[in-house]
Amino acid sequence: MTQQLDISATARPTDRFAIVVSRYNALVTDQLREGAIATLLLNGVATDRILVVLVPGSFEIPIVADRLARSGDYDGIICLGAVVQGETTHHEYINHQVAEGIRVASQQTGVPVSFGLLTCQTLELALDRAGGKKGNKGHEAALATLETLATLRAIDEDTPPISSDTGDETGDETGDETGDETGDETGDETDG
Repeated sequence: MTQQLDISATARPTDRFAIVVSRYNALVTDQLREGAIATLLLNGVATDRILVVLVPGSFEIPIVADRLARSGDYDGIICLGAVVQGETTHHEYINHQVAEGIRVASQQTGVPVSFGLLTCQTLELALDRAGGKKGNKGHEAALATLETLATLRAIDEDTPPISSDTGDETGDETGDETGDETGDETGDETDG
C-alpha cells in the first residue's frame, strides 16, 4: 500500500507572500490578482502579510520574483500575467522565457514560485480564465503556492503527516509509483 503526505493549504500566521503582477493586459491581470489575494485570505494569510508588486509586462516577472525569493522575506511568490497571441510570434518567446525564469527562480531559491501566466490566443479566452467561465487562474496559482509550501515543509519535518490509505495500489511498498501522470494542475491555458 502506498503512503501519501497529508497536506493542508492553510498558511502559518507568520507566512508572507508576494504577488508579482504584470500591468500589461490589466483587464485580465487585475482579476488574476484579486483571485490570488482572495485565496490567500481564505487560507489564513493576513492582508499585511501580502505584498503586491506591479511590473510593466510579463517578461519582467521572473527577475522580480527571483529577487523577492532571494530576499528571504517571503515564503511564497505568486506570478501573474497574461500574454495574448498577436499577429507575430513574439508571444512564444515571452511565454518560454517567463516560464523558464519562474522555474529557475523557484528551484535555485527553494521558495515556491508559482506560474500564473495565461498564454491565450484571444483576450476573450484570457478573461474566461480570469474569473470567467473557466475559473480564476490567479486563485489556482495562489493555491499551488500554498500547497507547495506545505509540502516542502512536511518533507523537511522529521515526522511528516502521512496517510496510509490513498486508494491507489499501483506502486510498491516504498511509495514508488509506476503510473504515468499526464495531468496539468492548472489546466490548459490555451485550449477551451
